Amino acid sequence: MITYERPISHAARWARHVARLAFAMFVLSLAAHRFGSLSSTLFVTLVLVSAGLALVAVILSVIGFVRLWQVAAVGGIASTMALLYAALPLAAAGLALVQVVEKPAITDVSTDLATPPPFIRDRPIETGWLTPAAPVVADRQAQARAYPALTGRRYDGALDRVLTGVRTVADQSGIAIVAEEGLENAEPDFEDLALRAEPPADPQRDALAKSPGKGTGKTTGRTAGKAGRDPTAARDPGPVPIPLSRPKLEVAPMPPGRKAGDILLQGESRSRIAGFRFDLVIRLREESETTFVDIRVASRLGHHDLGLDAAAAERFLHALDAELLGIAGD
Repeated sequence: MITYERPISHAARWARHVARLAFAMFVLSLAAHRFGSLSSTLFVTLVLVSAGLALVAVILSVIGFVRLWQVAAVGGIASTMALLYAALPLAAAGLALVQVVEKPAITDVSTDLATPPPFIRDRPIETGWLTPAAPVVADRQAQARAYPALTGRRYDGALDRVLTGVRTVADQSGIAIVAEEGLENAEPDFEDLALRAEPPADPQRDALAKSPGKGTGKTTGRTAGKAGRDPTAARDPGPVPIPLSRPKLEVAPMPPGRKAGDILLQGESRSRIAGFRFDLVIRLREESETTFVDIRVASRLGHHDLGLDAAAAERFLHALDAELLGIAGD
């Protein structure tokens, strides 16, 4: 009686161990980045390492399946488990790779390509090998080709009404407003409705004005007559001060993309799943009894936003359209 002993596939066993390590590294780094204090640069590095380990696990699992087919080596279950563990890191890396190929390599999008809204304060930037570069004209042209529907919104409501809607949508979208400028432009102007205060009534003066008495009227008449006969009364009244030109106030020039009547709101937000941080600025401008809203979104990391900036801008504008339903224009 011969007992057949099946060989053991060490490649399949190593595939399971490596795949488990890749899966644990990806899940823990994602949780630490989304809900903890892990930096985005370190998170991307760990994700790339986990994807590399997952790829190695897939290769080893394939070897285990080949050995199972050829010599019936033990390791079929281990190879299957390795593929299941490696699926998540490889799926995330594959999705990011698709976005890199399909989307333009930009990290700053705006609904106004000519004069985008300026940021009120300096925004924090991730340091390291994924530091983003400043936007150039070529980036705006690439955005116009990739996102032609990303444009501003015009509303028929007043500036204060649209500002209230913008604040509501920002709060519902999880956008934290960190800086504001030009809010005084949304305050109502009551100067035209102000009434001049009348002087208090003087009963003694009113009585003298109504009664034609002998004292005041005659004294005034004689005094006026003497002044009319005296040639020195109409002589040179004396030195008259020469009016000087009013000094001009030095006003700091407005940065490009902003006018005196604009309202700017700068905020911070994060992506829904991965938790990537980005900054945005919303500009409200009153134009011929309408209010025009522009938005600018910029990433803090890398040389490619994976399309997240444009998605965040479009999501905010669609929510604003729903909030201001009934006064939306073009």
